[in-house]
This record gives sequence, C-alpha cells and structure tokens, in this order.
Amino acid sequence: MRHFGYLSASDADALFESPPEQFHRDSGHELLSVALGATLYMPADRPALAADIVKQAAAGVTSVVVCLEDAIADEQVIAAETNLVAALTDLHDQSQADLPLLFVRIRRAEQIPALVRRLGRAVAVLDGFVLPKFTATSGTEYLHALDEADRAAGTALLAMPVIESGAVLYAETRVDELTRLRALLHRDRKRILAVRLGATDLCSHYGLRRSPDLSIYDIKVVSGLIGDVVNVLGRADGTGFTVTGPVWEYYEGTERIFKPQLRRSPFDEHNAPELRGQLVSRAIDGLIREVQLDRANGLLGKTTIHPSHVAVVNALSVVSAEEHRDASDVLSAGRASGVLASGHRNKMNEIRPHSAWARLTMLRSRVFGVAADGVSFVDLLAASLPR
Repeated sequence: MRHFGYLSASDADALFESPPEQFHRDSGHELLSVALGATLYMPADRPALAADIVKQAAAGVTSVVVCLEDAIADEQVIAAETNLVAALTDLHDQSQADLPLLFVRIRRAEQIPALVRRLGRAVAVLDGFVLPKFTATSGTEYLHALDEADRAAGTALLAMPVIESGAVLYAETRVDELTRLRALLHRDRKRILAVRLGATDLCSHYGLRRSPDLSIYDIKVVSGLIGDVVNVLGRADGTGFTVTGPVWEYYEGTERIFKPQLRRSPFDEHNAPELRGQLVSRAIDGLIREVQLDRANGLLGKTTIHPSHVAVVNALSVVSAEEHRDASDVLSAGRASGVLASGHRNKMNEIRPHSAWARLTMLRSRVFGVAADGVSFVDLLAASLPR
C-alpha cells in the first residue's frame, strides 16, 4: 500500500520532495498506526461490498472498517454477517494484491471467533477487529475472543478498541476506568494497533450533537475526555498508543450560522478559489479545522464515513517541507541540548522538548511523504479530488 498511489508519476514528482513510502501489514505497529490516515467505515450489508472495497482502494483508501454494529439494524445482523463473509471470501479468491487494511467492527465478542471460523482461509484478507464500547470489563471478553480466533485462524489479528462508554466519560468513574483500561491494553500490547474515539456515542450520553459550524473540541464534556484519553493512553514516552480522531458527520450542504472557517488567501495564491467554494458548500471546512485540532491535541488519523473525507484527511497528513526541516534539525542534534533557530527563521526549535514531536513527524513523513517546497495542502487536495 502507498498513500497517494493514484497520482501520476509527474504529479507526484511535482508535489513531493520525498514521496510516501510503501507500507504493508508487517510494517510494525508504530509505522502502521500512523499510516492508517483516514479510515473509511462501510456498512456490512452493502450489496456490492467486495467491489466497493476494491474501488475505494483504487481511489486512495488504505484502511477500511466494515461495520456490523451501529450501521446495521438489529434484525439485519445475521444477513449482514453472511454478506460480509461472502465479500471477504470473494476478495480472497480474487487474490487482490492492493487491498487496504481491513477490519471488522463487531457488536459482540462471540462474533469474533464465529466469523473467523466461517471465513476459513479467507481470514488472510482480514487484519483485525474494531471493538466498540470497549471498557475495562467488556475489553477482557473481547481480547479473550481474539485469542480464540487466533488459535482458529493460525494468525495474529489486530485490535482497535473504541473508547465511547459512559464509564470513561462520567467524571466520577473516569480516572479509575482509564487506569484499568491502560493496564488491560498494556497486557495485550502486541495486538493493539490504535485506540479509536467514538464521539457520536460519547455525545449521546448527554443528548448532544455538534453542528457543522463547531468541532468536537467545542463540546466540552467530550473534549475534556479526549484530553484525558491522550494523557493516559497517548504518552510519547514509549508506553502510549496511537489515538485516532473521531468521525466528522457532515458531507453535504446544510444550514450554517457562522462564517466559513477557510481563509481565501491560500486558495487564491494557488489558483484554486473554486475548490474553496466546493469545500465550504459541503461543510468540509469544519472537517479541515477539526483535523488540525486533532493533531494539536495528540490525535492521528480519523474515522471517516464518506469517501470525500478521505482525501482531505490524508492531504492534511502530508508533512510540509518546513516541518520536515525542523524535525531533521532537532533529531540531527543528537545528544545536544539547547535551542536552534528554525531554518525558516520564524520559530525556535528546542532540542529536548521537541524531540518526541520530531520523531513522530519523521514517521508521518515516511508514510504520507514530504511536500515539495512551496506546495501546500491546497495543491495536494486539488490533485486528489476527482476532476
């Protein structure tokens, strides 16, 4: 797999100083969790599920979650399971070499070994499971089910638990729940690819829903939890996990109260004023702002429910030439300490405090590439969206 693999060689040469590297299922958790980028969710009952997965992979999607939980009506679960097994079997039989990372979001722990047994050899196309409403109590059952599935499949399946329960949201139980979650996840660390945040379920505990004018960080009861999850589970000292950003729900025009959140000048400078209008009309300016806030708050990658969001999230994940130079300067200082002037003469680079940021930036640069000098998010997105 390779991000932006759909670009022509000439476009890639023009856009990237250093193009994205290929990655694969055995690239290691540290790199693979950063490479997730925009993870596209699909309902398991889609009639042409196998074809849709192949189509989205060709369009640049590198991680897919097929959902058997909230996206499926209760009375349709059995039919959706059958459809899922048939689709993954088709993908296996077609020997598709360019499949994205594939995960299944289940609703009950017992579905995990049951699905693996039904898949048989086709389990080879499956990378793991997304574990919804993961708590210190339910998590134990999920992880035991994965152990059983591993034995049946003869492989090691990955897990992405979703933090979205009342136990972790409510103030009176949060610290205890997060502490127990950390202990549980560390015991099975080799299996945990990333920790996901279920913003829709978290908001539901208080009857809340953010508008397209607001980000999840404006919903204080949820943004407070995000900070605590990163605090406990996302530390940069080698004990943390990658924590991914929550879903953005809007993909078509809807009534807006506040002004658009995208400045005109970057689009005018790169001869793309029509692109700005397109993004604003579909509330994508809110997604762009939230992705920026995700990274500022320690989150990487994002759950997406519409293909149009994938290009936006991944374009914003490319490392700029300036970021790359700063990270390289910090890391090249080795054991030295002190402060360096940025090569762009617009900021300070403090070697020790910025070293963890620099290492993560270099990881991101490997899988998303380094933009050429003068190339902006606008250029990357213009080249990625359908013309």
